[in-house]
Amino acid sequence: MSSLGKSALFIDGSNFHATAKALGFEIDYRRLLSEFQSRATLLRAFYYTTIIEDQEYSSIRPLIDWLDYNGFTVVTKLAKEFVDPATGRRKVKGSMDVDLAVSAMELAQHVDQIVLCSGDGDFRSLVEALQRRGVRVTVVSTLSTQPPMIADDLRRQADIFIDLVELKPKVGRDPPDRPISREMRQPPQFLARGTIRRDDRVE
Repeated sequence: MSSLGKSALFIDGSNFHATAKALGFEIDYRRLLSEFQSRATLLRAFYYTTIIEDQEYSSIRPLIDWLDYNGFTVVTKLAKEFVDPATGRRKVKGSMDVDLAVSAMELAQHVDQIVLCSGDGDFRSLVEALQRRGVRVTVVSTLSTQPPMIADDLRRQADIFIDLVELKPKVGRDPPDRPISREMRQPPQFLARGTIRRDDRVE
């Protein structure tokens, strides 16, 4: 076992995607998984995202489908589109913050560290609560954009902060790479399915 013990990876999908996009590259999630497997004994890898209600095809569908077949536990929720009466513009309402926080707290007693891929300041209290339970928390986001994608209080609360720029050579997708086809998918060999309820899973 790694000297760093057992770990779990929690990815705030929309926030992490926006961070990589702001830095001008795409995440290769196979490489990302391998990177954190090499750092500790990775028990779980979660990916949280919302899907717009009544949208027959979502551009994120190929990604979450691939993740689900390749070692990630994907947790989704329906987001709702609405018209802002003040501006008349269509907006989307939906957040996975609570779902991610509940899962992290449930898993805290089974791991030594948690890696949180998000810069959302709302997670500061979660990080603090995990630390009170003896869990070390690594946060992955970036200070290299203007403004920074990570909230200052979240960065200060984390035990370790990793700037995504530093990981780019290891987890960035090569320009010619395309999402792997269904035929090339392989079931994960190292992860057992978690206890996350899948009742709200979008099929």
